[in-house]
Amino acid sequence: MASTDTPVDKAERDSGAARDSSQDLAGLEAGLDALDAVQTRRTPFRQTLVQKILPPVTAIVLVLVVWQVLVWAKVTDSYKLPAPSAVWDEVEEAWLQGTLLEYIWTSVSRGLLGFLMALVIGTPLGLIVARVRFVRAAIGPILSGLQSLPSVAWVPPAVIWLGLNDQMMYAVILLGAVPSIANGLVAGVDQVPPLFLRAGRTLGATGLRHTWHIVMPAALPGYLAGLKQGWAFSWRSLMAAEIIAQSPDLGMGLGQLLEAGRTNSSMSQVFFAILLILIVGIAIDLLIFSPLERRVLRSRGLLVRS
Repeated sequence: MASTDTPVDKAERDSGAARDSSQDLAGLEAGLDALDAVQTRRTPFRQTLVQKILPPVTAIVLVLVVWQVLVWAKVTDSYKLPAPSAVWDEVEEAWLQGTLLEYIWTSVSRGLLGFLMALVIGTPLGLIVARVRFVRAAIGPILSGLQSLPSVAWVPPAVIWLGLNDQMMYAVILLGAVPSIANGLVAGVDQVPPLFLRAGRTLGATGLRHTWHIVMPAALPGYLAGLKQGWAFSWRSLMAAEIIAQSPDLGMGLGQLLEAGRTNSSMSQVFFAILLILIVGIAIDLLIFSPLERRVLRSRGLLVRS
């Protein structure tokens, strides 16, 4: 049967189809642009206050209220559960004596330096374990075992080997943090899509260039998780070493302060030391690791709003 379409009708249909195709293409491009676009406007202070500041402040106030209620109810003796005001008196006394910042800096300087040394050792170790099958088969299970070993177990041999000094502290930190950093990087490398690796080799990235430009950027999320865990192990290892190892040459860190409170049977001092240890751990996470994590997620289009 012969077609009844006229050349004009056919032209109109072709132009309409072309219009629809161009509109679909424009919509697709707009959608991709929306996915790629990163919102750079500043978050309103009210939103920041409600979403980020108010919840933790509310939790802290709730804990203090429950704590004070337990003190008023006399659920236990006052020397076992001091009032929040007694702990605050310890804070004021340390501040007036000029020892508060000394306690904090003694431990923080040790912890950060030990973590940096663990970073320098754990990063190349993780790359070697992840990329060399023989090394992975030989060392991989050992790293996993060391990561599960309580860091406090390293304090007695470190004291015997190195004595009561800062080197002993750093050795305990390294033994606690290096396996976590290395295993985190190994996990990150294992999650890199093989297509990325083949594309990098096709573009001429081999050897160290392949590791630096392809492997490390792709493995960055897992590596960052390993760094956060490595810092947690560093901080806990340091506290264990400072609690057990007591010497005038070591100064007074937060761990020594905690042990001094136990020796003096002063629960207010014990709570004071625990509070400082907790504050330092939270501060390091908020000031260092959380911004790094947000930057990595934002660079991958996984975090649009900060």
